[in-house]
Amino acid sequence: MENDIQHANIYDIALHHRFQWEEAQNSYVILFPEGMVKLHGGAGEVIKRVNGKATVGDIVTELKAAFPDAENIEADIIGMFDMAVGKAWLRKVN
Repeated sequence: MENDIQHANIYDIALHHRFQWEEAQNSYVILFPEGMVKLHGGAGEVIKRVNGKATVGDIVTELKAAFPDAENIEADIIGMFDMAVGKAWLRKVN
């Protein structure tokens, strides 16, 4: 997938989707009419920061500070955005 994710882009959770902590799954999930996606580890950390206001760059900066020992974290974050946009879990605000 190549969605051309840029640091200045702003995303929000897609319409008809809901992001939440699911105690029964012990993880973050995205709920939508067709089902549910369980987000493992870092994926939940990325998506929980998507709020329709923070830029991709803001989220990258915040996660780099939160996880300073994580190698290649920026590429992983951009990859998560790319996948989430490709699967229509996120919508671009700008």
